[in-house]
Amino acid sequence: MTAMDSTLFSPLAQRAREITTRELALYAERTKGSQRAVERARKSLPLGVPSNFQSYDPYPIVIASAGSSWMQDVDGNRYTDFDMGFGALFSGHVHPLVRAAIDKQLDIGTLFVSPCEDNAEVAEMLAERYGLPLWRFTNSGTEATMDAIRVARAATGRDKIVKVEGGYHGHHDEVMISMKPPIAVAGPARRPFSVPSSAGITADTIKTTLVVPYNDPEALEDILRAGDVACFIVEPVMQNIGICMPLPGYLQAVREITQRYGTLLIFDEVKTGITSGWGGATGTLGVTPDLVALAKSIGGGLPLGAFGGKREYMDTITSGKVVHLGTYNGNPLCMAAAKAVLRQVCTREATQKAIDLNTKLVDACTDVIDRAGIDAHVVQFGAKGCVTWSREPIQNYRDYKATDFDLAFAQWMHGINRGALLPPGLDDQWLISILHGESETLNYANVFQEFVDELLI
Repeated sequence: MTAMDSTLFSPLAQRAREITTRELALYAERTKGSQRAVERARKSLPLGVPSNFQSYDPYPIVIASAGSSWMQDVDGNRYTDFDMGFGALFSGHVHPLVRAAIDKQLDIGTLFVSPCEDNAEVAEMLAERYGLPLWRFTNSGTEATMDAIRVARAATGRDKIVKVEGGYHGHHDEVMISMKPPIAVAGPARRPFSVPSSAGITADTIKTTLVVPYNDPEALEDILRAGDVACFIVEPVMQNIGICMPLPGYLQAVREITQRYGTLLIFDEVKTGITSGWGGATGTLGVTPDLVALAKSIGGGLPLGAFGGKREYMDTITSGKVVHLGTYNGNPLCMAAAKAVLRQVCTREATQKAIDLNTKLVDACTDVIDRAGIDAHVVQFGAKGCVTWSREPIQNYRDYKATDFDLAFAQWMHGINRGALLPPGLDDQWLISILHGESETLNYANVFQEFVDELLI
């Protein structure tokens, strides 16, 4: 992502571009080792990274070590990590209890390709948190959403699925549609076109994945009325465009509409997960879907996903109607980490403490904005938060595209050069983990204050 993606030039945009020019020069000076490492990696890795998400302008920092709530790059620069693995590290980097669980499991085996007792134990804990009885494990969020969609199709006998414009649900073909489409080709706001997000997606796949705007239940009902849609997959709180909250009554309407037309409702909680509260966004918002997809925060830094749901749908696997496979599914090392995360580390009390600390940070950043009178706002959901560069909260992807990306990029560059590491996507959110301390957390508000002061010079 670059500042040139901006579609709105606010009165502060020119000043933001000036700050960006200065900060890019400072970045280049302090991260020469990262630059060399990326240049080397580009000879054997496309873009020099193992995932496109890890590639950003001018080049990514290359990490040498991490612990607790910090990371250090190959140049020796230390950062407070507010990225935390795109939300995967709610337990923090190498939490002592997670480390102890992993060490213990290493002594007795990392892969059995046969069940272990922890499979049932972790599944029981997820069932308790989410109020859904049956679970299966995967190795990523992509697998979790892919398998949930397959279950929905099998349960309904329908092929079509519906997703939200601007929503990200992993990198399998069915959901790599209209992730962040250019507005010029995206179609009408209330009936968006299905735009492939990558080459290699078949025309038939594009036809069977339909797209609706977020926060518009009437648009959803218009599509479901034909009675041929297997599922509606949605993040209950969108976290691919900053943090976009559901309007009052939206999810309740979605639940009622999907039930009326026999369409299964899938909550993609890969990003919201247990960072939203002890029972995830499902418990926090009080709307129960038919199926839930999880990953990231439940694994304590190890690759782990899961999907679960109501018995009548998950029993499509029990009966053999749906085949769900994976050599590494539920491997004992990831199970040991997940059990520690769910039982010992991310307890109700610890989760609420992290959320409360995040509230302090959100309030502090909001105070900065209010005093300056700038067109920005701060959004919180659980232990996550973000600054969005628009006066009013965004309600959907089209609103997001009208925010000021020049300001967002300048803010990100300014922060990373002062040891505050946020995700590089211009629209991603920070996470306050179990291991973040108050002083380092609230220091981000000081960095943000400095940036705003420079904008207003």
